[in-house]
Amino acid sequence: MILLLVAAFPARAQEVEVDVELLLLVDVSRSMSPTELEIQRRGYAEAILSPTVIEAVRNGLLGRTAVSYVEWAGSHSQRVVVDWMLLEDEADARAFADSLTATFSLTMRRTSLSGAIDFGARSLRDNGFRGLRRVMDISGDGPNNEGGPVLPARDAALAQGLIINGLPLMTEGGRYDRWSLEDLDQYYLNCVIGGPGAFAIPVTDWAQFAEAVRRKLVLELVGTPVAVPQKAQYSGVTPQGYDCLIGEKMWESNRRYWTEP
Repeated sequence: MILLLVAAFPARAQEVEVDVELLLLVDVSRSMSPTELEIQRRGYAEAILSPTVIEAVRNGLLGRTAVSYVEWAGSHSQRVVVDWMLLEDEADARAFADSLTATFSLTMRRTSLSGAIDFGARSLRDNGFRGLRRVMDISGDGPNNEGGPVLPARDAALAQGLIINGLPLMTEGGRYDRWSLEDLDQYYLNCVIGGPGAFAIPVTDWAQFAEAVRRKLVLELVGTPVAVPQKAQYSGVTPQGYDCLIGEKMWESNRRYWTEP
């Protein structure tokens, strides 16, 4: 399988070969409180410094990973917090973690998973690295409600050989609960993730966040096989009957009564 993946992505001049190109796409829409934004940054910093994550990096075929951290919200709202860097050892992990926690940013408007996926696909294409696997890792607390539908964006990314994993944030409370989705984990499984070994790990309590991120990073770095979700159709309804346009419908129903998330 590795040989097939390498053949699918021919080397370009000056590219650095790595085991995994890992793009961390983190939701910072207005449904997130400042405390929750800080929990996310610190959670990723703690996870990347975990001995198990560093060991997973070292145990790869090449022993190095390319990683970047981007915050996203609306269709044209993506903020690069840590640009692509090479991760080989604890010193690299410390530099990444320090960059994440040096400052903390504000929230941005709306929720566009399609915009985040489109941005991620461009970033993975032009980052100067060539990985045996190319992974988008998306966390979020709600469904797509701006920009294009999520399914065409997801399927276009998969057609480029990318893998999309998810971290649905299913914590309770907050002034934007009107836009929350009780089965957000199923939304991610049916409408967001995809590719060989794709998976989603729900978070139901912020106290679980750092550990969930650590588990997810190890799985992504090791490339542990997981059941591949069935590909949905552009109609917005999956073969299992899940409506992937639920976020857009919720937005239209709620927007006249509530402050925009």
